[in-house]
Amino acid sequence: MIPRGTTYRFAAQGPQRHLVFESPGLIEIPRRYRNEYGQLLEHAPYYERDIRVPEALETHAETGHFEVRIKARGNLTSYYYDFHPLDVVGWDGYLYPWAFNIHDYEPVTGLIHQPPPSHQTFEGHNFVVCSFCPRMLDYHPKAVPIPYNHSNLDSDEVLYYVNGNFSSRRGIEAGSITLHPSGIPHGPHPGLAEKSIGQTETHELAVMCDTFHPLRLTKLAKKLDDGEYAYSWLEERVPAAGDADEDPAGVTSHF
Repeated sequence: MIPRGTTYRFAAQGPQRHLVFESPGLIEIPRRYRNEYGQLLEHAPYYERDIRVPEALETHAETGHFEVRIKARGNLTSYYYDFHPLDVVGWDGYLYPWAFNIHDYEPVTGLIHQPPPSHQTFEGHNFVVCSFCPRMLDYHPKAVPIPYNHSNLDSDEVLYYVNGNFSSRRGIEAGSITLHPSGIPHGPHPGLAEKSIGQTETHELAVMCDTFHPLRLTKLAKKLDDGEYAYSWLEERVPAAGDADEDPAGVTSHF
């Protein structure tokens, strides 16, 4: 989590995939996980010690020609300085970047299927971030351990599939992104609910972002849309004349 206004640089080593959430306000720990003093409560899925804060700063004092790209109002502007921009000597108060390893997240499980809010990790202004982690599945003797069909009435739902076995979806692989707009029913693909009976654990790892205002796809996202995700609930895909949608990503997408 990088606070707004912080100058930073990613020094990537080896192949990487990044999913980035940009927020006009703070991304915070959900309020229901904290007491009135801000301390994490015992039912929270992680603990203060799980959060990593800056421990060692490499302060640069050299001069030269350095570019800093500033994003404001949807535009990037390059500024050039004759001093190194990474000249911070320390962090004060609560304005500092921090990191949380998802493998330190303790999932909530139950006798029957737990709703998505039980997987919430963070919240921002008009959106929440949830994590679907490896966990024990529902352990009631008659439980069907897979999400039921549902519609999101108040939010658009974006899922990013990191790795593992995604038991409720067909045609999904690591790196896939799906969009379920509010009001569009979705759930397990045909036959997967029956197949899940008797399973005791899942090894999926996925990130979900629910937004409480409608999402609009960029032109780039529309180019990446495979156009078939909406039809993946059919037992057999039978193309019909004229069924091509000029904007398939506007309904539901997998790209």
